[in-house]
Formats: sequence, C-alpha cells, structure tokens
Amino acid sequence: MIRLHHVPLARSLRVMWLLEELGLGYEVAYYSIRDGSLRAPDFLALSPAGRVPVLEHHGAVWVESGAIVQMLCETYSEAGLMPPPGHAERARFLEVLSLSETVGCLLENLNLNQVFLRPPARPSATVVKLLNARLRAALAAMEARMEGDHLLPSGFSAADIMFAYGFELARYYVDLDQYPRLMAYWDGLRARPAYQRAKARDGEQDIYAQEFYPVPEEG
Repeated sequence: MIRLHHVPLARSLRVMWLLEELGLGYEVAYYSIRDGSLRAPDFLALSPAGRVPVLEHHGAVWVESGAIVQMLCETYSEAGLMPPPGHAERARFLEVLSLSETVGCLLENLNLNQVFLRPPARPSATVVKLLNARLRAALAAMEARMEGDHLLPSGFSAADIMFAYGFELARYYVDLDQYPRLMAYWDGLRARPAYQRAKARDGEQDIYAQEFYPVPEEG
C-alpha cells in the first residue's frame, strides 16, 4: 500500500508527480493548510512537524520531499531517474536537489510574508524585496546553465521534478518571461503525461488568493 498525504500545490506535488512517472498505484489523503487538518493528532503521529509530504510506503513512513524523492528513486532504480553514486552526472543531480530546496525556502518565506501574514501586521518591504531578489538570482543561475531540454545531459530525471515545482510557483512573485530558456524547458515538462496525471489529481489549491504578488511599497 502506498498513500500520499498531500496539500494541493504544496511540495507533496513533487512526490505525486514522481509516483506518476514511476507508474505506481497510490492513494491520496488530502489536507489544507488553512483548516487545521495538518494539526490533527492522526496526522501529527505521522508527521510531528505537521507538514506534507508524508508517504506511507509498504509499512514505512517517509517525510520531506527531497528525501522521499531520493528514496523512491533508489527503491525503483530500474526507472533510471537518479544517477547512482559514482555516475558522471551524480554531482549535478545533487546540486539541483539542493538548489531546488533553496528555491523552495525562498518561496516559503515569500508565502509567509505576502500570503499568510494577516492584518494588522504588514510584510516588510525590505525583507520581501531581498527574498524576491534572491529568488530571481537563483532562477537566473539556472537560466544561464540551461543547455538542453532537461537539467541532466542524459535526459529527464527526478532533478527536473524537484526544480520544476519551485519554478512553477515562482510565477506568483516573479515575471518568468525573463527566463526564456527555463520557460521553454517548463513547457516541455508540462507536456509529459505523468505531469498531467499528477495535476489532475493535485486538487484545488487554497494557498494563493491572487495570480501575482508584487513587492510591497516602502512605508
């Protein structure tokens, strides 16, 4: 039995996409970050931090999207979605995983400042401006290194899943048209049948209330 504990458009979408790429059957338990379901005792027994993703995999319980992605790639190594130790592309793969979490942390902090901070509190324009600049710098670094259709020379891998998730969410804070190579790359990934199946199961997101969040004005 495989069960994914999932919030629509959260990092658990990475795991959902990978499960689809692997062709695995799985159940989905849906939660919302707004209704208190992530603080329910049954869920906290699986994820003491109260965060998704959680993957129940044949009796094991795995947390943290990066770790789950690596565990799935190791468990189903025949799919070839992660270079093994000693492979020429291993370093690049691990670099992308770490950079993907850097992007994820920047997005999480932007979310805290611009989505979840409630009046009368106001986000710091200086902090948001700095986070936004760091996000754009991370994307620019990837833009400069894009040379083909995927992040590894050999083709599609779990590194694409890890990074593309953050790139998809960056649209709420950054004009992605300034990254034409990444946009072309993203268009190709969205055409993948497994991605489309994952999006069909993702559910309706209730994280973002608007299409774009500009940097707040000073004052």
